[in-house]
Amino acid sequence: MNINVARLPMPAILFALAAIVALGVGLGGARAGGSSQEDGFESLLGQRDNGTYHKGGWNHYGPGHFELDADTGVLASHGGMGLFWYSAQEFSDFELELEFKTSKIESNSGVFVRVPGVPSSDAYIYHSFEIQIHDVSTEGVHQSGAVYDAEPSSHLASKPTGEWNRYRIRFVGDKITVWLNGEQVVDWVAEPRGKVEDFAAEGYIGLQNHDHDSSVYFRNIRVKDLSGTD
Repeated sequence: MNINVARLPMPAILFALAAIVALGVGLGGARAGGSSQEDGFESLLGQRDNGTYHKGGWNHYGPGHFELDADTGVLASHGGMGLFWYSAQEFSDFELELEFKTSKIESNSGVFVRVPGVPSSDAYIYHSFEIQIHDVSTEGVHQSGAVYDAEPSSHLASKPTGEWNRYRIRFVGDKITVWLNGEQVVDWVAEPRGKVEDFAAEGYIGLQNHDHDSSVYFRNIRVKDLSGTD
């Protein structure tokens, strides 16, 4: 948008400034999440011109919250059980990459995919899939890498507490594939199972805050929209 505000009357200037803010530019040069990168992925955390990060485009439902370190771009979960979801775009076919680490081996969290509509109750947990983060569980459907309560991970591939792990989650059509630290742990044609009663063709991406006595940290959250590709 290229607006010469010097030639506009005062009401028009105010309208132009409001339009600029609505586009995510804002005072101070803040850029919303979704900036494209060379490999086709888009960052879901926005950055300002000075390099600091912000949570524009994200919303939170439920108790607890996520705290952002503006300098490092690291999100930390606090309290719960709630959902921090990227409200700026719904995704159907996509590939998601992110890094996470836990503060305790018992730390519990997850990555929700295709959350159907704006969360207004806890009902979303029955209509979307959660890729689990929970190293202490001995049940395959409840440990890190699993599609929670639906499809077990083939093995536990997470790193020790306090180290960064890397998730790659691909959801195309009905097929969910999950890699944890480069190791494939799920390759599943999804169906309603466990707590999940049904799932949508598209929806939002969300991060869960679950525990009151520990935190899970996230960074480098990027997505590639695969809709319309083979």
